[in-house]
Amino acid sequence: MNDPLIRILFLAHLGSSLYMVGLIWFVQVVHYPLFASVGILQFPIYEQRHTALTTWVVAPPMLIEAATAVLLIWFRPTGVAEWSVWSGLALVGVCWLSTAFIQVPCHEVLSKGFDPIVHQHLVSTNWLRTGAWSLHGGLVLWMAWFSFR
Repeated sequence: MNDPLIRILFLAHLGSSLYMVGLIWFVQVVHYPLFASVGILQFPIYEQRHTALTTWVVAPPMLIEAATAVLLIWFRPTGVAEWSVWSGLALVGVCWLSTAFIQVPCHEVLSKGFDPIVHQHLVSTNWLRTGAWSLHGGLVLWMAWFSFR
């Protein structure tokens, strides 16, 4: 990886992807399951605050990860296979689509009040994002191995 700009691009992608892997596992194992413990009366306020604050923690790395995944299609590091950047972009797409069409609608319903069925749906379907981000994290580590050796 000779070009310093490609190195920066890839490191931004690697960092944002691994950040999201850690975050999604925390959300899946700790954060979402604890929603059931908040209490019925306090839950709408809790959910609305959760959504507002989580945006600040999730949006920047998700945007960086998505933008760099797209840019890697054209500015692929030396030693990184073309199929791997396309696969990475597809996994990022799965995370974004799941977020937009499954998790966000669940949070919109939950912001009106706790619903155990919607909560269970949120937790169980979030495994899709957890799996996709985990696979993507492994893929970018694999890409790093080939690009930095």
